[in-house]
Order: sequence, then structure tokens, then C-alpha cells
Amino acid sequence: MRAVVQRVDGAKVVVAGETVGEIAGEGLCVLVGVTHEDNPGKAAQLARKLWSVRILEGEKSCSDVNAPLLVISQFTLYGDARKGRRPTWNAAAPGDVAEPLVDEVVAQLRALGAHVETGRFGADMRVSLTNHGPFTVLVEV
Repeated sequence: MRAVVQRVDGAKVVVAGETVGEIAGEGLCVLVGVTHEDNPGKAAQLARKLWSVRILEGEKSCSDVNAPLLVISQFTLYGDARKGRRPTWNAAAPGDVAEPLVDEVVAQLRALGAHVETGRFGADMRVSLTNHGPFTVLVEV
């Protein structure tokens, strides 16, 4: 699994004019990509990392300050644009594999005590956020 993690001062996801997920204040906006070899164990590992990674203000983690997370599925994280002019998506898991694993990341975060908002799997989403720092890291498990 691969995640682009951004420290934010608020973020939201809109689908067809409706806000489907939103966090206010300090937290993390997390774009999650799934590849073919991923499994529920990796989803749990990613959730633990997201809950404990110390990238908030003052080197705090979400678990330290009970900060919210906005988790959004994004298959394009496994796009490969090294050849030609069009990316390929061969490394991205198909939706029937990826959706339950992204759901598992969310479930594991909630089991750890996190407040988690989400996007809508497979939808045409509009994501807006205020990146604080800016601070963006790539996490792979």
C-alpha cells in the first residue's frame, strides 16, 4: 500500500456538489493506493503508521492530539508514466480488491480511536485542503 500524507489545517471531499467527508483544524489528508499484493495485514500496518507518525505541529502524531484524518482512495498512486505519454495503471489493484482494503485502513484507524472521514470510492471527487507547512510525505508498507 502507498499513501500520500499531507498535514492540513482542514480538508474536504465533494461529490456531485455534496460534501461527503470533511475535517476541520489540524489533521491529515491521506490519499491511499492499493496494489495487487496488498492484504488486510498491510492495511492494519498502514493504519498504525498513520495514527502514530509524528508530522503534526510540534512533532506530534494524530494519536497524541486526537487529530482527525480524511482518507481518500486513489488508484492513480500506482500509475506509471516512465514510458510514453500516458500512464499505465497495471500496478493498481482493481476496485473489487482495493475498496475493501481501503475500508480496512479506515476501520483499523477507527479501532485505534481515530476520527476518520472518507471520500467515496470510485466517485469523481473534488478534494480541497489547506496544506500546513507545506508538509507532504509518502508512506509505503
